[in-house]
Amino acid sequence: MNRFWSILFAIVPLAAFVVLSMVCLKLVPLSTMGLPQPINAPGQSIDFLFRLVHGLCAGVLFFTSITIVWSLWQSRSAAGGTRRAAYIKSNLLLELAWTAIPGALLLWLAFYQMEVWSDTRLNQPTQIIGQETVAVPPLVLVKARQYGWEFHYAGADQQIKTADDVYIENLLVVPANRDVVLELESRDVIHSFFVPELRLKQDIVPGMSHRVWFNANPADQLEILCTELCGEGHYRMRARMRVVAPATFDSWLDAEARKNQPAEFQ
Repeated sequence: MNRFWSILFAIVPLAAFVVLSMVCLKLVPLSTMGLPQPINAPGQSIDFLFRLVHGLCAGVLFFTSITIVWSLWQSRSAAGGTRRAAYIKSNLLLELAWTAIPGALLLWLAFYQMEVWSDTRLNQPTQIIGQETVAVPPLVLVKARQYGWEFHYAGADQQIKTADDVYIENLLVVPANRDVVLELESRDVIHSFFVPELRLKQDIVPGMSHRVWFNANPADQLEILCTELCGEGHYRMRARMRVVAPATFDSWLDAEARKNQPAEFQ
């Protein structure tokens, strides 16, 4: 019976390792189960961190599974009986090893990912105006509500939350290869702003303003999703997103600005 369990414990982690490898390497038939191809540099770095962490987890799974398999296999004596397990009160070296090694790996990962975290969450893009370096101002004020998205573009004054804001509903158009800053707010409950191709996800808490930023390659037909359960209509809370050439974006925004904007969104 022990041989049966040892074989079973060998097959399960092996199957898990194969599935994980096929997803990470985008091999058929599991090539579509991962996230879509990223369209920005931080997205590629985040994907590498995902693969790194999954690879470490797969290695730990393989090592522990082999240990269990070997123990089960060896517990059966040549005579067909079962060996009695030896009672060991403690093993200081073993306890230090299984505590220090995972701790060291986690500490290394914490420091290794700091640059990606800083670029995507801490260091807002800057620009030079005259001789002064200032933060890039928000291009769009994103307001989440049950169950849709409002986008308030900065008008001629280049500032959001002013009288000349340009209001668009459920469509976010931004310039490609340019630093874009969004300011996120909620009109009611907690929502979450998620664009898979940007690897960008930020919860939106009522009463708070959150800023996110990115610099993306041209792309069309992207989806903005709410990934926080926000009510019975949560499943239909989505918007379209397009990343277009800067000249195309400027023309599009000028055309939208000439339209009559609803007074309640000024």
